[in-house]
Amino acid sequence: MREPIPEADLLEQLARVLKTAGGTVTAQAPHEVNGTLTAIKAKWFLGGRKVTGSVTCRLVPAAHEARLRERVVETSWGLPPPTFTVETTVQAGTRVASTRTDTAVGGGGRLEFGKFRDAVDQTTRDAGWRVVIDL
Repeated sequence: MREPIPEADLLEQLARVLKTAGGTVTAQAPHEVNGTLTAIKAKWFLGGRKVTGSVTCRLVPAAHEARLRERVVETSWGLPPPTFTVETTVQAGTRVASTRTDTAVGGGGRLEFGKFRDAVDQTTRDAGWRVVIDL
C-alpha cells in the first residue's frame, strides 16, 4: 500500500471523479464530498416521477479511511405516468450492483446503482486510503 495522500487532495480528486461519472457535486462539508445524479425523469399533465442516485464519502483522516454510502431515492408528485421498469441486480458478497431502466409516457431513463461506488473506490485506493462501505 502506498503512502496516503493528504485529505484535501483526496477530496478534490473525489469531487472530480464524481463529476466525470456524470454526477453533480453538492454540499461539501469539511471531511466529506457528496454527489447526486438524477437519471430517470418522467412527467405528464397529471404528475411526474424522478429517480436520483446519490453518494456520500466521509473521510476519517486519523485512520486514513473513506466511509462510503450510496442510495437511490424515488420521488413522485400527483399521478405519475404509467411506467414500464426493468431492473437487474447482481450481488457478490456484500457488493450489490443494480441497473434500472424505466420507459414511461413522458420520459424515462437508466440508473446504474454502484457506478459512483466503483469510481470512488478506485480513486480512494489509488490515493492510499482504505474504503469502508456503510450499509
